[in-house]
Amino acid sequence: MTRYRYYTATTLDGFLADDADSLAWLFKQHIDDDGPGNATQFIAGVGAQVMGATTYAWILEHERAWLPEMPTFVFTHRELEPANEHVSFLTGDPTRHRTAIESAAGDRDVWIMGGGDLAAEFARAGMLDEVLVSIAPVTLGAGRPLFGGAFDLALQECDRNGDFVVARYDVVGPLKNP
Repeated sequence: MTRYRYYTATTLDGFLADDADSLAWLFKQHIDDDGPGNATQFIAGVGAQVMGATTYAWILEHERAWLPEMPTFVFTHRELEPANEHVSFLTGDPTRHRTAIESAAGDRDVWIMGGGDLAAEFARAGMLDEVLVSIAPVTLGAGRPLFGGAFDLALQECDRNGDFVVARYDVVGPLKNP
């Protein structure tokens, strides 16, 4: 069964990027490319990726290598050009596109790459199974939030990779007040 997995890095105060969408804080951190939570091992189990337009635009401008040769679905209302034949643009609720996304992923997982609001949309739609997050020892004070909603998560494992705390959570569901 296809799992939807939000794999990302965040600052200690919960931001993916600063107010100018910069990830400079991320590239200053030490990480072991073969350590716990490494990207190579994660991507080996992924058959399709999903991202928002801001993430897609940043990748095209700064880190094109982060766009693997796999089916890529970009949720957007903007007019954008596909970077390659693997990129498709979608609008609307994730559930409208579930069949296409899962078909593209085959027997592998779907990587919800970012941003935090898109990940929360998938969670609200019941289409987010895990959050895998590498937490860096830096704070920004403001920026693009890690997650755009209130959800209960269950910690499944935790480790250290270089400067990062690497944690894997199951998504339980919408946050229930006590």
